[in-house]
Amino acid sequence: MKLRCLGCSALAAFIAAALWLVSAPIAAQQGGAAAAAVQTPQTLLPWAFQVAPPGAKRHDDGKPHTPPGSTQPGMMQPQIDDPYGPPDWFPSDHPPMPEVVAKGRRPAVRACAQCHLPNGLGHPESANLAGLNAVYIVQQMQDFANEARKGSAIMTGMAAAATPEELKASAEYFASLKMQPWNKVVEVTTVPKTFVGAGNMRFAIEGAGAGTEPIGQRIIELPEDPVQAELRNSHSGFVAHVPPGSIKKGEGLVTTGGNGRTLRCSICHGADLKGLAGVPGIAGRSPIYLVRQLYSFKNGARTGVWAPLMKGAVEKLTVEDMIAIAAYTGSRTP
Repeated sequence: MKLRCLGCSALAAFIAAALWLVSAPIAAQQGGAAAAAVQTPQTLLPWAFQVAPPGAKRHDDGKPHTPPGSTQPGMMQPQIDDPYGPPDWFPSDHPPMPEVVAKGRRPAVRACAQCHLPNGLGHPESANLAGLNAVYIVQQMQDFANEARKGSAIMTGMAAAATPEELKASAEYFASLKMQPWNKVVEVTTVPKTFVGAGNMRFAIEGAGAGTEPIGQRIIELPEDPVQAELRNSHSGFVAHVPPGSIKKGEGLVTTGGNGRTLRCSICHGADLKGLAGVPGIAGRSPIYLVRQLYSFKNGARTGVWAPLMKGAVEKLTVEDMIAIAAYTGSRTP
């Protein structure tokens, strides 16, 4: 089963147009007339706010596939990608899923397990929900619905359409799951050349165009096994490539505040960074997801109930600081 980026997909085009719509207009003069040059997170931090180009499509070889170790019947790629019936390859790994998690509700509420997986560990372009406080999860959905948390038209629509019972059931399900190691963080000077495929997941380029490039000040998060990631295999995790020295720098920022650059994360997230009361754990979670959240808090894309608690922590942070914090927290045992 080979990965390719081809064809035309209305869903990918919709996501590319709608995902992470947070903009900061910059006035520009051209030919004596003022023109608005709009910069978005996708243009400023494309490695974190990864969006597939219009036309990205998963390769379908017309054959059913099953991940290693699964006893479930094989599924073809269109079935795997069905937002109202994603695969559950390892049902014995988790409690029974509520209907809203397993199947969703047509037409407005997709199955939560499609993006966040039945084990709640999710993909870097979505979010890791396993072990989060249920009250916190419900509040985030309410923030999406009220557009106090911007950035995903899909989540905004789903949150607005979900019933209180569905929100409660899904939140309690993900809260019941154990957070597990899912992202391996490694410091490197170079990374594979990559592309963002359908569904907004990043992959290493294979064949023509393959090679490496300096990592610079970026985090490049890739699946351990790209084929298994496309199958939504909940036993196949991710590798976050981070700049040299970023873990150590992040440790200083997280544990001491970096001489006033930020606040000690343990104040709210707990000494082990695994959460405190309703505050979410950040240890071991996706580094690029955490960068997106820090950036969104700083730039006004997250203004919900919890946002004031983050204001003092993010106001002085540079993108390089965010990378370091995410590298360190992502390297911690969840």
